[in-house]
Amino acid sequence: MALLAFAGRTNRKQSALTSNPSRPWIVRRSTAVILLAAFASAALVLSPDLSSVRASSLFGVIRSPGDAAFVASHRGDRKVAPENTLPAFESAIRAGARFIETDVQLTSDGIPVLMHDRTVDRTTNGTGRVSDLELSVLERLDAGSWFSPEFAGTRIPTLEQLLSRLGELAATAQPVRALIELKGYWSAEEAGIVTAMIQQFELSGLVVLMSFDPVTLDNARIADESIPRAILIKELPSDPVGYAELYGAIAIITSADAIAADRWAVDRIHRSGMAVLVYTLNSKSSWNQAISLGVDGIITDRPSPLMNWMADR
Repeated sequence: MALLAFAGRTNRKQSALTSNPSRPWIVRRSTAVILLAAFASAALVLSPDLSSVRASSLFGVIRSPGDAAFVASHRGDRKVAPENTLPAFESAIRAGARFIETDVQLTSDGIPVLMHDRTVDRTTNGTGRVSDLELSVLERLDAGSWFSPEFAGTRIPTLEQLLSRLGELAATAQPVRALIELKGYWSAEEAGIVTAMIQQFELSGLVVLMSFDPVTLDNARIADESIPRAILIKELPSDPVGYAELYGAIAIITSADAIAADRWAVDRIHRSGMAVLVYTLNSKSSWNQAISLGVDGIITDRPSPLMNWMADR
């Protein structure tokens, strides 16, 4: 029953997408092509050399224990403004964050929006699952009053709005990079909506797609192999390098506890040419532990305090 329900939702999305040919980011693939590509992708492994080049171009040189990591602002600066809204991202950018992290889901009419939860209940004055609501409905919701009266009337952003802003910053001396999590399962066609939009704004070198779902990550590779990918995982497998290479990832993003439990994990991952990021660390003790382990990036709800702390060190 669950599979039938999902198939129905996917078909509704495909119908909505194909009925609007004016959108340049819509990617159409036949079912046969997607299935063939899925089988073929299982045999592909990203070479360590290519992984190293791409990881370094996005994250900088691979760190050693004690080196300062880059800071990624989790859902924007969510201590200052409502999470996953444009004010939250602007606040993080003004504070000097050069990486932002966000979550993307599709509306019922196939438009990518920034929202962490499956439902809009917690962070808006509305109710219901994101995947069951059209963009026109989401655009009318108040996504700021729950945080503070100051942000009353703040709207749920579309991915297009965020990428447009990143495109503006890309032309400056300090471009901002984005870690974009595809929430839940995405088909290759659905992932193609996001990858085509990234290409539209010429941001393929500034955006990393990530997911806890390895099939979704592989589908993102099918959609556009040129967009870098990182694999999210709560606990490291016995062979984290092989696991990440299987899906063509340039980085592994995990918890600090998972890294600390395997003292040689960072070294093995680095020697493969991949980067290591940890989430979501908000205390000085956790920051210090991560730095001592030699991770390359820290995802945090407190970007300004973390950047100040690293500057003081």
